[in-house]
Amino acid sequence: MASGADAAAALGISGDGEWAAACPPLRRNLQLLAPDEVELAKMLLNEGQIHLFEHWPEPGVDDDKKRGFFDQVRRLNSSYPGGLLSYIQNAKKLLADSKVPSGEVLNFGDDNFVSLEAAGIKEARNAAFVLVAGGLGERLGYKGIKVALPRETTTGKCFLQHYIESILALQEASCKMVDDGCQTKIPFVIMTSDDTNALTIKLLESNSYFGMEPSQVKLLKQEKVACLADNDARLALDPSDKYKIQTKPHGHGDVHSLLYSSGLLEQWKSEGRKWVLFFQDTNGLLFNAIPSALGVSATKGYNVNSLAVPRKAKEAIGGITKLTHVDGRTMVINVEYNQLDPLLRATGHPDGDANCETGYSPYPGNINQLILELGPYIEELKKTHGAISEFVNPKYTDSTKTAFKSSTRLECMMQDYPKTLPPSAKVGFTVMDTWLAYAPVKNNPEDAAKVPKGNPYHSATSGEMAIYRANSLILRKAGAQIADPVVDTFNGQEVEVWPRITWSPRWGLNFKSVKEKVHDNSSVSQRSALVINGQNVFLEGLSLDGTLIVNAIDEAEVKLTSHVQNKGWIIQHVDYKDTSEKEEIRIRGFKLEKIEQLEVNYTEPGKHSLSA
Repeated sequence: MASGADAAAALGISGDGEWAAACPPLRRNLQLLAPDEVELAKMLLNEGQIHLFEHWPEPGVDDDKKRGFFDQVRRLNSSYPGGLLSYIQNAKKLLADSKVPSGEVLNFGDDNFVSLEAAGIKEARNAAFVLVAGGLGERLGYKGIKVALPRETTTGKCFLQHYIESILALQEASCKMVDDGCQTKIPFVIMTSDDTNALTIKLLESNSYFGMEPSQVKLLKQEKVACLADNDARLALDPSDKYKIQTKPHGHGDVHSLLYSSGLLEQWKSEGRKWVLFFQDTNGLLFNAIPSALGVSATKGYNVNSLAVPRKAKEAIGGITKLTHVDGRTMVINVEYNQLDPLLRATGHPDGDANCETGYSPYPGNINQLILELGPYIEELKKTHGAISEFVNPKYTDSTKTAFKSSTRLECMMQDYPKTLPPSAKVGFTVMDTWLAYAPVKNNPEDAAKVPKGNPYHSATSGEMAIYRANSLILRKAGAQIADPVVDTFNGQEVEVWPRITWSPRWGLNFKSVKEKVHDNSSVSQRSALVINGQNVFLEGLSLDGTLIVNAIDEAEVKLTSHVQNKGWIIQHVDYKDTSEKEEIRIRGFKLEKIEQLEVNYTEPGKHSLSA
């Protein structure tokens, strides 16, 4: 056998074994190794396997066992395609994949984000949108349907109007990207319930479908399911009518079976559509995320793409995880926040749901917005008929868990669709900044005020303020000078108050379109409100300190170049318990006192300028 020095020399390694300095026990034994064994030893150290040698004694002790060790390493190296190095590297990758699911993390405004937005807009003409809107706003302290709530009070546009205008803007922009006389109308399905169906129809019809052709809109009504009185699954009678079984909603997972039985999926397939986008009723920032997320689905070929945001460990939002069965089957799926921590602790993660070096949990927060590839979706529903795995969540009177506080029922969730998919399905997720993509309105003021400081309120107050924040940050990124916010408290919730900036989706559908219309020398003060209604409105030196409303037809090109100052609109505090105010105002804790504004209307084609 060659000496250690000869072996090192043969490999072009300095004879002093400096490469093994991090592992003194191995360095002292180099003289025992053949040239190929030195090479294997070096590879093992480079791959973090120093522990294999830490127990080695001085030369002369257990030398036969040391040589036997390298005989085994040599066999392992020769028996695996690519060698032991390839095996270790593959293992690292697969072990990392087993902890955290595969997905795309996007950075707003960078080249990749802009490129994905363009890809998504191009794909939009091949998509259909599905809104699950079966719930009333009672949990918010609002008696009407949630989609009728104002998304923000600067314009007063409701959530449903914003969603429809966003889909129409995508439809128009997508068709412009193809030079084939595109006349595509993007389908829009709304899942309703007994509680919301008539009110949704009334909202649409009384507002001429907010500009969408009525034929584009389909309503699918879900039915309720029987309630359960106890652990023996005895059906519950209605407390107000002993001759009637009590019923409650089954959950938004019903949307899949409704779509399957409606025949719409096959119709969309025959029309050449490729994608179905599902979203919930009161996230006012959602369409900021749709173009780039659809771009991810198209470029990555995801059968299922869940939209997600960075999530703090133990935050009350489901985490997207990759679950591995003992037989090797895997699935990327949402795990509810109250189940995630114990699940991790039970599967070898002693710290449970803990933040990693990024300051966030490795498991991003699921915001219940899904993009499904239509073809595989249809094939899966042919097998399941749209049935989604159910769960039951009874509230017991005490720890004996024998009696319910109130009746319960089986439930299903839209985002559990991937549970039935085969291992070959390509399931991923897209993570975006929370400020850009997620500000749901689901808590009433009293519940929101109890949220620990620093955690999201998810109320009408925080939802509206999040819209102004997002728009302000987008304009900043585009080059405008937007004043910093002030902090104020409404209905017991401390929030940042940014300038009240809002625009129609056709003006700022994606970041590129905003950046093209904003010049560096434009500025907006903190107390200002800016409303842009028009496709071709340009901020070129605008200095705003007050309220400005710009309305322009498509054929009008408007440049805002002047200094605009007026008394503007003042935010007034409103007491949640002040019944003289409307519910939609009370649940926010503020209203706008419209003292003075400049409103300009451009109804003639041509070039116009708002100048001093």
